[in-house]
Amino acid sequence: MLSIPSKPAVSITERAASHISKLMAQKGHLGLRIGVKKGGCAGMEYTMEYVEQADPNDETVEQNGARIIIAPMAQMFLFGTEIDYETSLLESGFKFNNPNVSDSCGCGESINFKDIDELRANQNTN
Repeated sequence: MLSIPSKPAVSITERAASHISKLMAQKGHLGLRIGVKKGGCAGMEYTMEYVEQADPNDETVEQNGARIIIAPMAQMFLFGTEIDYETSLLESGFKFNNPNVSDSCGCGESINFKDIDELRANQNTN
């Protein structure tokens, strides 16, 4: 993954790190893999799954006891993303504050990313 030395690919808030750590400890998972796939009304959706081992091409970010593993295809799209965990009266879940998103659907479940060339240029200048 193209990255900036000493800057993680994604950041994890304390709330998200606490929740991820609890999930990992309960089931004995290595970490939580995040990625993107085609789908939803805006074109792309985030994916999350427990993993028992990382792929050699995965990017791994560890913060406050939490381990996020980024799927290779998603690395460019997720660079600079802050992962948070929010709880409200009606729902709770992970929230992605992603600077690479150009548009999202009304329900917030799917996103559209900036042009791929723009993402590469931004990654190389940061």
